[in-house]
Amino acid sequence: MPAEPRLLAGARLAVTTFTTLPVRAGRIDRPVAGTAMTLAPVVGALLGVLLAGVLLLAGALAPPLVAAGVTVGVAALLTRGLHLDGLADTVDALGSYRRGAAALEIMKKPDVGPFGVVALVVVLLVQAAALADLAGRSWPAALAAVVAATAAGRFGVTVACRRGVPAARPDGLGALVAGTVGPVAVAAGAVAVVLLAVPAVPGRPWQGPLAVVAAIAVALALLTHVVRRLGGITGDVLGATVEVVTTLVYLGLVLSG
Repeated sequence: MPAEPRLLAGARLAVTTFTTLPVRAGRIDRPVAGTAMTLAPVVGALLGVLLAGVLLLAGALAPPLVAAGVTVGVAALLTRGLHLDGLADTVDALGSYRRGAAALEIMKKPDVGPFGVVALVVVLLVQAAALADLAGRSWPAALAAVVAATAAGRFGVTVACRRGVPAARPDGLGALVAGTVGPVAVAAGAVAVVLLAVPAVPGRPWQGPLAVVAAIAVALALLTHVVRRLGGITGDVLGATVEVVTTLVYLGLVLSG
């Protein structure tokens, strides 16, 4: 039986990695992993369409904050809460002030420490508050905002998996995907996500792209710190990157001034 084409296998891996959609896993190797991480923003954009639909539908039936809470819950459900789990584990490891293997051991523990709890509360509160604001905008703007934020969050993973960024462990998701994405794919993903954000803020076509660029800049700084402390990326780090970038984009989209 011939091997599955890399693009198709990469698309399958991207969907199974970033969502709970019932897609059968196919061929998995580093070239396929690179394709999957390149396609991560595409999966994020499709997920954003679903979440924007939830927000707009719930907003037509309930107060904005309730609609926002439902949307945040659906987002966690559609991703099995893995990105939130990665955020908590990563923040606990960094908050321990330990390095290398000692910090990685903290990330493997099943419990969530105080740093992780605070990180989860802050991220979920900011996302819900921002979505409540977006629920009051026109549907094209709300759609663009949610799609841009979710796509940007997954583009953060593309950036984290670029060439030159090592894995912290010799096994696991980090080892499979670290260093698999080339500069052309990163550049193309950046342009696509920035363009998605243009209509997100009515009357301010610059604010959405600026929010995306600022969020990715913070993610780059965070990744630099993580590599210094842990020795590279892990699956938890990728999940944390998704949540940090998504939250910062939402925040940037609702700022006024």
